[in-house]
Amino acid sequence: MTRIVMCCVASLILPLVASAADKVTKETLVSGGRSRTYYLFVPQSVRKMGPAPLLVLLHGSGRDGRSLTDKWESVAKKEGIILVGPDALPGAGWQIPNDGPDYLHDLVEELKQQLNIDPRRVYLFGHSAGAGHALMMAVLESEYFAAVAVHAGAMHESNFRWIERAPRKTPIAIWVGTRDNLFPLPVVRATRDALKAGGFAPELTEISGHTHWYYDARRRSTGASGRSSASTR
Repeated sequence: MTRIVMCCVASLILPLVASAADKVTKETLVSGGRSRTYYLFVPQSVRKMGPAPLLVLLHGSGRDGRSLTDKWESVAKKEGIILVGPDALPGAGWQIPNDGPDYLHDLVEELKQQLNIDPRRVYLFGHSAGAGHALMMAVLESEYFAAVAVHAGAMHESNFRWIERAPRKTPIAIWVGTRDNLFPLPVVRATRDALKAGGFAPELTEISGHTHWYYDARRRSTGASGRSSASTR
């Protein structure tokens, strides 16, 4: 099932359009004494199936969970995946401890009570600031999330010390553009190397000509050079 997350990220370099039958809903929960907002998408097909995988989507700075659920709807309907896009606290981006691990744990556990979710198939995807947070969750919550995939993000060097403490080596996939000015290749490669040194086996895909932008990534990633992405470890 890890294949679903890895393959779906690559296919996200497409414009995604939801049908009228499947809609994203805006929901709230209380976590840490605060009311928190999240966006939920449950494909009609999932309602007729057995336990379904859950994909938690962590947005970039200045956006909200809806910005990613909209992009994943077509993939979710095709693969039978439940999507949830939580909002980070306004103005702070994704921060520990306000935005996890407890917040994400509370959200997932509440959804498990409401929906038929397979607890062994709970995945994380993050973009930009959400990518950095997702990578931290891969380390701090390695026994909770099945796999983590990120686009245009990295771990801060000061957090590398947590990597070797992870009891489980979470499968991790990282996508980054060769023209990303916010997370240059040396920074992202340093994260990959630190994870490898700590016993993880991260897969890094460098998208030729692509910038930091995610929301129409296919157009931007092929426009500069016309070459396909290169995958490295």
